[in-house]
Amino acid sequence: MATIKEIAALAGVSRGTVDRVLNHRGDVNPQTEEKILEIIQALDYKPNKAGIVLAAQKKNLKLGVVLLGVGNPFFDDVLAGVHEKAKELAGYNCSVLIKQTEYSLQQQLDAIDALLAEGVNGLAISPYNDSAVRKKIDALCSVGIPVVTLNTDIENARRLSYVGSNFYRSGEAAGGLMRLMTKGEVRVGIVSGSQNILCHTERIAGFAHSIAACPNIRIVDTVNNNDDDSVSYELTKKLLSEHPEINAFYFTAGGVYGGCRAIEASARAIDTTVITNDLVPTTREYMEKGLIAATICQQPFQQGSLPLAILFSYLATGEMPASENNYVDVEIRIRENL
Repeated sequence: MATIKEIAALAGVSRGTVDRVLNHRGDVNPQTEEKILEIIQALDYKPNKAGIVLAAQKKNLKLGVVLLGVGNPFFDDVLAGVHEKAKELAGYNCSVLIKQTEYSLQQQLDAIDALLAEGVNGLAISPYNDSAVRKKIDALCSVGIPVVTLNTDIENARRLSYVGSNFYRSGEAAGGLMRLMTKGEVRVGIVSGSQNILCHTERIAGFAHSIAACPNIRIVDTVNNNDDDSVSYELTKKLLSEHPEINAFYFTAGGVYGGCRAIEASARAIDTTVITNDLVPTTREYMEKGLIAATICQQPFQQGSLPLAILFSYLATGEMPASENNYVDVEIRIRENL
């Protein structure tokens, strides 16, 4: 097995320089760093695990978590995963700081800045899909603070990795379910969360692609509720009033409870096919009632836990994640397999 001394000799540098590259401490010429990394890869260098534990404890690492969706019960399970992993990492003298915001660009930027002021070494974030957040992520990566996105991704950012659903495929699955669960002319109302959340817009795109070859299924209108049940109730009620032809709904995000209340109150529940995402308690309630035909689940606990594991391994050992996109399993639930 190769040693740091051997890597240093082959690269023509000191052991301290190799150590700085392995531990992402900077102050190394980019060409020299690239050469060292090539040697490390060629020799399949693996750090000593016992040494890793000791080194991590000395580093006193801090990881930050920024989540969207205040009030969305889906994130309760994500937070459970965060807290479980945080307990484990505490044994390595690694602390986890958490911020949760509404669907607000400014709130998210403020949350990131607050965590940076507390000295976080890495960041896990469900990003607002905006250029300002993208620039912030790129700036963090440029100064050696790795970023892992979770639950939703952001386009063209220099994040280390993504953990979550393949949301386009999730939308395609919803379209497939709509084809299988409906007959005749189907007119769909889509109730989404936000146009600035990539997973919401990509689910809609996947759904639209899946039903494109079905002339009997057509999307009538799309509304955004910011995962708010009260807003979702009013918007769904309005859709039903303005579009009496609607006989199906696809909920791409939160606000399912409010939307289902509106459908239930309209006395059209028996003729309406509803497909949702996730299995929060209120969604389960409406599935048991028979109003929701199917829901597509996405392993929220794992989405909270795995990003912290990836960040810790990277910061403590230099280990890159096994994959840039860490897609969680997709589960389709109907009333019979709750």
